[in-house]
Amino acid sequence: MRFELTDEQQQVQEMVRSLARKTLAPKAAEIDEDSRFPEDNLRQLAGLGLLGMLYPASFGGSEAGAVAYNIALREVAGGCASTAVGMAVTNMVGEAIWRFGSEEQRRKYLPGLASYGIGLGAFALTEPGAGSDAGGLATTAVEDGDRYVLNGSKMFITNGSHAGVTIVMAVTQKDPKRISAFLVEPGTPGFTVGKPERKMGLKGSDTVSMSFDDCRIPKRNLLGGLGEGLKIALAALDGGRIGISSQAIGIAGAALDAAAAYAQDRRQFGQPISGFQAIRWMLADAATGLEAAQLLAYRAAWMKEQGKPYTREASMAKVFASEAGNRACQNAVQVLGGYGYIREYPVERHLRDIKVTTIYEGTSEIQRIVVSRSLVR
Repeated sequence: MRFELTDEQQQVQEMVRSLARKTLAPKAAEIDEDSRFPEDNLRQLAGLGLLGMLYPASFGGSEAGAVAYNIALREVAGGCASTAVGMAVTNMVGEAIWRFGSEEQRRKYLPGLASYGIGLGAFALTEPGAGSDAGGLATTAVEDGDRYVLNGSKMFITNGSHAGVTIVMAVTQKDPKRISAFLVEPGTPGFTVGKPERKMGLKGSDTVSMSFDDCRIPKRNLLGGLGEGLKIALAALDGGRIGISSQAIGIAGAALDAAAAYAQDRRQFGQPISGFQAIRWMLADAATGLEAAQLLAYRAAWMKEQGKPYTREASMAKVFASEAGNRACQNAVQVLGGYGYIREYPVERHLRDIKVTTIYEGTSEIQRIVVSRSLVR
C-alpha cells in the first residue's frame, strides 16, 4: 500500500494551498462578517480548473480524479469554508451530469459549470418534510405532452441563488414510489428561489428554499432514466460525503494551526502555554484525529477513483472526519481561552463553520446506519 501522493496530486496540493493561504484566507473573515457570496473566489477556482475536476477535458473539465479533487477541496476549506461549499456542490452536480446525462446535456451544462460561465451547480433533494428519508419526497413531476410539470418545494439548497442548473428530485410514480431527476434552469416559469437563510456558519455560502408551481420542464431535461432519481441521488451523496470529510479536515486543520501558533506566543506563569501538558495534549489529540480522518478520506477517494464500491468507506470517512474536526475546533477555541470566543481570532469562525459537517450530506446518525448495514444484514 502506497501512502505517497503522485507528482500531479502534489502539484494540485501546492497550487491550491498557496491560493488558499495567500488569497482566500485573508478575505474569509470579511466574507463571514458581511454574509457575502464569494463570487470572486469561485471565479478564481474556475480559472484554475477546480470547478470541474471530476469529468473529462472534452467537456471542459480538468479530469483530475477523486483524490486530487479532495486534496484541493481540503485546501480551499482551510482558506475559506464558504468558498469550499460552492466548489463542492458544483463538482458534485457536474459529475452527476457526466455520469448520468445525455450527450446533449453534457455539452450544454458541463463546460459552463467548469468555467463559471453559467454559474454554479445546485442539488435539490431536501424538502420541509423529507430530509434523511429521501423516500418521503412530496415534490411531483407529472408527464404532460412533451414536458413534465413540477409542483412542490425544496429547502436548504446550496448555491441556489447562483446556480446555472439545479438537479431536482421529484416523484414521477406514486405506487410504488419512483423518483426521477430533472435539470432545471433559472428563469423557468413557475420556478422560484427564496431568500438566503441566516445561518450559524458558512455565512458566505448561499442556502435557499425553492418552490415549483406548475413548473414545466422539457422531457429532454430528465437526467438519467425515468425512476432513476434515487440511484442518482445516492451516487452523488456517496461522493459528496468524501468531500464533506475533506472540508471538515481543511477547516479543522486551519483551526489547529491557529491554536498551535497562539500557544507558542501566549505566555502565562512565566512561559508559553505550549509548554503545559494540558495544552500539548489538546493539540496532539486534534492532530491525531485529523490524521486518521485524512487516511479514511484518502482510502474512500482512492476506491472511488479505482471504480470500486465505496459507500461504506465514504460514510466512515464522513462521520469520523466531521466529528474529529468538530472536536479539533472545540480544542482550538479552548486553547485560545477568551480570545477563542471573539471574532478577532479565526477559531471562532472555524467552530461555527464546521458544525454543519455533521449534518449535511447525511447526518452522523445516518452515516452510522449506512456503516452498520454493511455489518449486520
